[in-house]
Amino acid sequence: MQFAQINGVTIHYQVIGGPADRPVIVFANSLGTDFRIWRDVIIRLAGDFPIVLYDKRGHGLSDVGKTPYSIEDHATDLAGLLDLLNVKNAAVCGLSVGGLIAQALYEMRPDLVAAMILCDTASKIGSTEMWNARIAAVEKNGVASIVDAVMERWFTAAFRNPENTAYRGYCNMLARQPNDGYTATCRSIRDADYTEAATRIAVPTLCIVGDRDGSTPPDMVKATADRIPGARFEVVRDAGHIPCVEQPEAMADLIRTFVNTATNGDKRNE
Repeated sequence: MQFAQINGVTIHYQVIGGPADRPVIVFANSLGTDFRIWRDVIIRLAGDFPIVLYDKRGHGLSDVGKTPYSIEDHATDLAGLLDLLNVKNAAVCGLSVGGLIAQALYEMRPDLVAAMILCDTASKIGSTEMWNARIAAVEKNGVASIVDAVMERWFTAAFRNPENTAYRGYCNMLARQPNDGYTATCRSIRDADYTEAATRIAVPTLCIVGDRDGSTPPDMVKATADRIPGARFEVVRDAGHIPCVEQPEAMADLIRTFVNTATNGDKRNE
């Protein structure tokens, strides 16, 4: 396991080596998860690209850090990690809040971002009232109390089959996230709005969404893609909010094709 002290917070990360002349792909995970959600995509991309994964603050094996914090704090952590690793001009792939972090990173440090893959995310996600209700529920009864409701948004009915042991595992992943880190990240999503900033994105961007996403439905993701000049939009069939878990082969194919096209095979990490 790899850890770094970034902005006073211990960040858990992993580097998977790849060809030096290929762009680095950086993965940022969703609310209530750690970077293991990308495993089945990574095993299909490993060897073709260098890869960086990390647990954002408040999640996985990373510190919660001082709360409250903002999307910009999350983006500053990622920028610090990429600076530590001497990564520039990366293809940044963010899911849900990870997509907001990718947008914030581009706004703050465009030198770090050569292309973006925005998965099941938007320039603004949810309403103040919705996030306040979520925060109140977790503060009262803990993350475990919202698992069933969240899973209906994350995964299709077929995946939520009680006989699917993987489904039980992802329930455990969510339930075991720190309450303080979860609610602090909910507040950061609630307060983030990149609607206007999306119109200034000038790097190749791919927006992806599961066709049955209950958190950021296809129409919401499409509206964000429409704001970003030249962005591509793709729908993954038979997937909810986390298509990298339900449809990893389709996700890996979309990411590989996009990164190869967006970077034209050029060396991006010099």
